[in-house]
Amino acid sequence: MASRCWRWWGWSAWPRTRPPPAGSTPTFGGSDEVRDPNATALRNKRRRMQVRVKLGKFQLPLDIQEKTPQICVVGSGPAGFYTAQHLLKHPQAHVDIYEKQPVPFGLVRFGVAPDHPEVKNVINTFTQTAHSGRCAFWGNVEVGRDVTVPELREAYHAVVLSYGAEDHRALEIPGEELPGVCSARAFVGWYNGLPENRELEPDLSCDTAVILGQGNVALDVARILLTPPEHLERTDITKAALGVLRQSRVKTVWLVGRRGPLQVAFTIKELREMIQLPGARPILDPADFLGLQDKIKEVPRPRKRLTELLLRTATEKPGPEEAARRASASRAWGLRFFRSPQQVLPSPDGRRAAGVRLAVTRLEGVGEATRAVPTGDMEDLPCGLVLSSVGYKSRPVDPSVPFDSKLGVIPNVEGRVMDVPGLYCSGWVKRGPTGVIATTMTDSFLTGQMLLQDLKAGLLPSGPRPGYAAIQALLSSRGVRPVSFSDWEKLDAEEVARGQGTGKPREKLVDPQEMLRLLGH
Repeated sequence: MASRCWRWWGWSAWPRTRPPPAGSTPTFGGSDEVRDPNATALRNKRRRMQVRVKLGKFQLPLDIQEKTPQICVVGSGPAGFYTAQHLLKHPQAHVDIYEKQPVPFGLVRFGVAPDHPEVKNVINTFTQTAHSGRCAFWGNVEVGRDVTVPELREAYHAVVLSYGAEDHRALEIPGEELPGVCSARAFVGWYNGLPENRELEPDLSCDTAVILGQGNVALDVARILLTPPEHLERTDITKAALGVLRQSRVKTVWLVGRRGPLQVAFTIKELREMIQLPGARPILDPADFLGLQDKIKEVPRPRKRLTELLLRTATEKPGPEEAARRASASRAWGLRFFRSPQQVLPSPDGRRAAGVRLAVTRLEGVGEATRAVPTGDMEDLPCGLVLSSVGYKSRPVDPSVPFDSKLGVIPNVEGRVMDVPGLYCSGWVKRGPTGVIATTMTDSFLTGQMLLQDLKAGLLPSGPRPGYAAIQALLSSRGVRPVSFSDWEKLDAEEVARGQGTGKPREKLVDPQEMLRLLGH
């Protein structure tokens, strides 16, 4: 058959089917007409092609609907699910979502703080997407290890990389390798049950912790460190993390930033939570806020409201009730502005972190170009725990995919990977680790829109593609057993059941091998 360009508007809206097992009689849908293999009208209406697809050593006879675009998304966090959601607006598109963890939802599960359950409600939307008859989730499949991007591109008409930022930015200062220093990303993964961080075992036997960074992740970490453990007992924090936090001796947390109050990266909601945190009082130096009242008049409203709250907290005398609360607080947190980390200081025996040497800075430039420059002064800040929260970073997933190691993103134009037709990206690996879930939603919808435009314009490969059937054969030959969304729902039910005994919404499974055993894999 002569190849033809893909045209969206001329396609019949057949329901999704998977290629049937070898030797079986393929059927489509569930009508009486479909059940009659001799129905001439059906044969004329629904023409099928026998295609032999060659992937590596495998040649697979596949019964495929000719006009069904097969698309795969790599990553099942917000970027992956929002991209899939938009792609499913196409009436025939089939979308397979691949995820290296056995469980879905990415940073919604492993990044959102356990005391922010309302943020996790977006899982309900993602679950609806996964339940679509034209969408499938395949967990426990690591792209780049279990299957390559070229193999995916051969099996699908389009591939979208939405795997997020799996690494953290290094401080690149002396002493960073000392025990007692870890990334905020790893700490968040530890208390949220990310399998790779389940054995972190942070030492919280010290009095003071220093967090290098002043974004929302830094505030999350500070809040979890200082929140009375009884306030976390009804959340989905892991059992192991809650046990360690119950024994914590951390009383003071400093959050250090290179620039000033006008440049903090956290948002007002997280700041308000910290100010009102039970059993903790804020420590802000009024000198850091001199002259700020006039400067905030011209800034955008969200930044103005945030800075005004900081200013009031730092300079205004609290009312009697708030003053009494602060006076009785046994823990404290503070913001140290105009300080840049130069070295993690070792203990006398050199075996662990004992402080951070900070360069005092001043600001140069205006607006977004404002930068911190050293004044030449130094100061040491004693502590027993150092958490770096200076940003997440994406990793390259496959040698065949272009990657900007300096920016930590895949080079792209509106989600189209540069110089690789049919390959797209969305989320943090597309734009960098910035913004909130709503930002990622908008970004992912845009990538999905670009892909569908290319599909409509006939810019993607013509002819049928086998999709998951070919990838399933490859994975099977390599001993990889994917986890379906129905499998995840069994794990979900197990987690909920385990949490009921202690009044928690769930007790997260943190060991992938245990998850696979529970599923009989």
